[in-house]
Amino acid sequence: MHYDPIKNIFAGWIKKFPFLRVWFYKLLDLMFLRSWYVRGELRKLRQKLGSRSLNIYDAGTGYGQYAYFMARNLEPNNIYAVDVKEEWIEDCRSFFSSRKMNNVTFGVEDLTQIGHKERFDLILSVDVMEHIVEDVKVFENFYGALKPGGFLMINTPSVYGGSDVHEEEEESFIGEHARTGYSSEELKGKLEPLGFETYQSKYTYGNWGDRSWRLGIKYPMQMLNASKLFLVILPIYYILTFPFTLLMMYLDYRADNKLGAGINFIARKPEQK
Repeated sequence: MHYDPIKNIFAGWIKKFPFLRVWFYKLLDLMFLRSWYVRGELRKLRQKLGSRSLNIYDAGTGYGQYAYFMARNLEPNNIYAVDVKEEWIEDCRSFFSSRKMNNVTFGVEDLTQIGHKERFDLILSVDVMEHIVEDVKVFENFYGALKPGGFLMINTPSVYGGSDVHEEEEESFIGEHARTGYSSEELKGKLEPLGFETYQSKYTYGNWGDRSWRLGIKYPMQMLNASKLFLVILPIYYILTFPFTLLMMYLDYRADNKLGAGINFIARKPEQK
């Protein structure tokens, strides 16, 4: 299944009706378990980094969901949010300007080609690295872009059922993925030789989270890929299923997952000696 056509539908809606965009962000935060983990860990890093103003790099901003969250909840800060899709960046730039959120700027960038030098205190990469073949090159660029003592947070599918792949011969549920996901060991093996220190590794979408994703995301996406007419019945579907999805998401978020279909990995660039 290809995810981008579905994402483009929602991108078109919030572009036509910008007054709905903040509610769309709230809906994403509620319905996607990964957002629960990302926002929770970002709040912890804000405390870890102290009260000083932060320079943040939102590497693959998409709809601008996390740039909006960080701008409002990780203050004081300056955020530079990028994506390879120029139309999405222009849309975000227009919306954030209309909201007078002057601490967020946008740019079109290819993460394999960036050349920032010790510019950022925090880099956020949510559901991006599984799309990029040259991942080590991107990790190298991230290392160069971080200030000493800065943090990199990567949220991505894991090899343990991420992209809905459970056997070696299975293909990713998401057609745009370059890989099924990462393990904690693989991320350590790619980041630590570059100079990063592992700060935290947490598996997400364990038993309950994986079930919530199927009920709340996978099955509706499959219906929409089959026919856009399912948009009509989608509200009814969620009225019936979302209480169960929400409970399973909560159980996963409170659990200590030994393995899971997702991974939230935080690395740190060491302080200069």
